Amino acid sequence: MKKNTAKMIDQDRIANAVREILLAVGESPDREGLRETPQRVARMYAELFSGLHDDPAEHTKKFFKENYNEIVMVRDISFNSVCEHHLMPFIGRVHIGYIPDRRVIGLSKLARVVEVYSHRPQVQERLTEQIAELLSKELKAKGVAVVIEAEHSCMTVRGVKKPGSTCITSALRGIFLKNPSSRAEIIALLNKH
Repeated sequence: MKKNTAKMIDQDRIANAVREILLAVGESPDREGLRETPQRVARMYAELFSGLHDDPAEHTKKFFKENYNEIVMVRDISFNSVCEHHLMPFIGRVHIGYIPDRRVIGLSKLARVVEVYSHRPQVQERLTEQIAELLSKELKAKGVAVVIEAEHSCMTVRGVKKPGSTCITSALRGIFLKNPSSRAEIIALLNKH
C-alpha cells in the first residue's frame, strides 16, 4: 500500500530552506514572481522523492505461475530521478529482461519498481543495481538484466556542459552473468531498436 509520502516529507522545512537559498543568491523571495516559489519547490521535492518511504518489493509480491522459461523483456521504461551529488535531474530509459523460474510478474510491476527506486536521491549505478537485485531476489529468476540509459543535467547544463551525452549502466544476474550464449542473447535484445 502506497503511503502518503507528501505528508512524510517536511515541506515547510524545505520551503524555508529554499527561501534562504533565494536570499543567499541575492534575490528577494518576496517579489511577485518568487513569492510562492519556496512552496512550489517543496511540493516538487515531495513528488521527486516520493520513493523514499515506499518499499519497491511490494510491487513484486503478486506473480503468476507459468511454465515459461525464455526471456521476458520490457524496454524503454521512462524514468526521472535526482542525482544526489548536485540535486539535479537525470532522465532516461530502463530496459529490463529476465528469465522466470515459474514466476512471471505483471509487466506494469516492473515499471512500478523503477518508479520507487528512481524517486529517491540517486546515482545511476546504484539505481541499476537495486532494480536487478530486487528482481533477482523476489522473482527467484534464472537471470536478470537491467540496462539504464540516461542524460544527466548535472553534466549537460552545468560543469562540463555537454548536452546530448548519455550514461549507460548495466547489471546482470544469474544465467546472464554466467552463460556466454544467454548473455549474448540478452545483449542482442537490449540493443534491438
